[in-house]
Amino acid sequence: MNPLRAEDYKPEQIQPTMTLNLEGEPCPYPVVYSLDAMEQLRKGEILEVIADCPQSFHAVPEEARRAGYVLLGVPVTDGPTIRFYILKP
Repeated sequence: MNPLRAEDYKPEQIQPTMTLNLEGEPCPYPVVYSLDAMEQLRKGEILEVIADCPQSFHAVPEEARRAGYVLLGVPVTDGPTIRFYILKP
C-alpha cells in the first residue's frame, strides 16, 4: 500500500495538533511564528496556520519546506484568510 503524498491530503482529512491564528500579523511574522511553533511539535504532529498577510501565501510554505517540514495539501483560501497545514516529519 502506498502512503499518502503531501498533495493527497484534503483539508477535511487533516486533524491539526495545534492551531496558530496569525490574522492581522504582517509578514514576516507568520513565517517566524510558524517555524517557532513547529519546533514545539513532535514528529508526526500537524500545525494549522491561519494568516491573512498576502505574502504569507508563498512565504510560509517556502520557509516550512526549507526548514524540513511538509506542507499538506495546498493552502486553503477564504477571502483574505489563508490556512496552511504543516507536518513535522
